[in-house]
Amino acid sequence: MISILLLVGILVSMFVGFNIGGSTTGPAFGPAVGAKAISKPLAAFLMTGFFFVGGWTLGRRVVDTLGNELVTNPDIFTLEASIGVLFFIGLALFIGNMFGVPASTSMTAVGAIAGLGFARDALDWAVLGEIATWWLVAPVIGFWVSLIIGRYFYARLHALIAMERTSGDLLAVDRSGPIPIPRAADNTNRKELIGTVTVIVIGCLMAFSSGTSNVANAIAPLVGSGVIEMNPAIILGCIAVGIGAFTIARRTLDTMGSDITELPLTAAIIVAIVSASLVIFLSAIGIPASFVVIATMSIIGLGWGRATRPLTVPEAVRGEENVEVSVGGLAADEEHDADEVPAIGEEEPEDIPSASDLFDPGTTARVVLMQNVVPMLATVGAFLTFRFVPIFGF
Repeated sequence: MISILLLVGILVSMFVGFNIGGSTTGPAFGPAVGAKAISKPLAAFLMTGFFFVGGWTLGRRVVDTLGNELVTNPDIFTLEASIGVLFFIGLALFIGNMFGVPASTSMTAVGAIAGLGFARDALDWAVLGEIATWWLVAPVIGFWVSLIIGRYFYARLHALIAMERTSGDLLAVDRSGPIPIPRAADNTNRKELIGTVTVIVIGCLMAFSSGTSNVANAIAPLVGSGVIEMNPAIILGCIAVGIGAFTIARRTLDTMGSDITELPLTAAIIVAIVSASLVIFLSAIGIPASFVVIATMSIIGLGWGRATRPLTVPEAVRGEENVEVSVGGLAADEEHDADEVPAIGEEEPEDIPSASDLFDPGTTARVVLMQNVVPMLATVGAFLTFRFVPIFGF
């Protein structure tokens, strides 16, 4: 029979997964929901499914890193200690949400576990150093890749991807045959349909990348303590993520959807591909990665590249609108016809966006500050608790 303490641990773990599902579904599928390509329940279903695939395949490598490799003595993961670690992860998520900045669950989880290991003199500094090194390198890679895209390729990509949203539904169901078949609605143009399908695929990629990294944040302490096996833990974590996707994610889907339907999706697609690719790569080598931090630096790099692009680039586009960086923010461009593209050297100075036009330094500073402060709070809190409070089985 399951003990009360183990039940508490499972509930706390599922609470962390619940918050992960609520915070990551909106950025992944907000564009598709806003474009009325898929419904909120379908978005939640896709989020749950692809998160599970990511967690079941590459995610277990990150679970091993956090639950076994980050500490030299896995015995310190008593059930009481695991509950304490999960508590600090959940508390950090709550604090980040209170300030309107989603905290990095990966950085917070590593910080809380590192605090436990340091308090018990069982922290593997080599593993922590490797993780920290990738935390520094990956955002820099995302920044420079996005900067190059923004400076030399963004306008051309925008011309290929940007779509003018038509009224009505994108898809209609053909019920003339024995099996209903979804088809493009009469008022849907081919470019709009392809762009929308691309957004759905990108959402699935983001959900997969989230599963590869974030499932460990909810279950690694319990798996490390040995009270629950890897496979059942992954299933429990994904169920919790699904509950969050079907419930509290509705509000973030509304926010992301209504914001994105008013803006082109070019920047969102670029940031999602760059960030998700880096997260998947890091998960494959067992490194817990922060999609939020990488995406933030990717957005900054994309905006900076657009602001510093040379006037001799033939795909320069006039009249770019101001853009504000946020955790789930998008770099926006006003749509233009091909006839409006000026000849080389004929661009007006006022048409070339400045760096301050393309991202808000104040918002950027707040995001970066909170993304570092919140994990630090979890680290310090866990260290002080596990070092000086003798109720965690030590």
